[in-house]
Amino acid sequence: MILTDKRILEEMEKGTIKVVPYNRADLGSNSYDVHLGSTMALYVDEVLDAKKHNTIEYFEIPDEGIVLEPSKFYLGVTLEYTETHAHVPFLEGKSSTGRLGIDIHATAGKGDVGFCGNWTLEISCKQPVRVYKGMPIGQLIYFPVDGEIEVKYNQKSNAKYSGQPNKPIESMMWKNKF
Repeated sequence: MILTDKRILEEMEKGTIKVVPYNRADLGSNSYDVHLGSTMALYVDEVLDAKKHNTIEYFEIPDEGIVLEPSKFYLGVTLEYTETHAHVPFLEGKSSTGRLGIDIHATAGKGDVGFCGNWTLEISCKQPVRVYKGMPIGQLIYFPVDGEIEVKYNQKSNAKYSGQPNKPIESMMWKNKF
């Protein structure tokens, strides 16, 4: 089951779902629209290594927007800071974003109960496309969980992405043991 607009509002009143900034116009019948933040990043190295800390360089999206190129992999961030304490949040692209050939996540569309932070977006595109800070980029949908949570994500000592700031965060795969 997916939470409806009324249930999302109820959960926000209870404090189990938080979205900042919140705009009632962004609440759909069963989702909440999120927007592209002003900061993006690119990896410095052309070849990434899963066992090392790959560095990124940040850049700001100017008012006139920026053209994304299909040969590059961008990290973006949602404008919205979110908290989800009793549901599983899923981030999906909007159909309008997809129809521009923009993918907003490579594999990381599911959050965990207890995720608190801005969402890092793994952005790629099919052809050159101009994007703008503040444009609608995706939507959050919320699923109820079945059973009690033993340890929420924001309470785990090894949570690599807890408390993400309003800028993209690079892969922390290198922190895993393999």
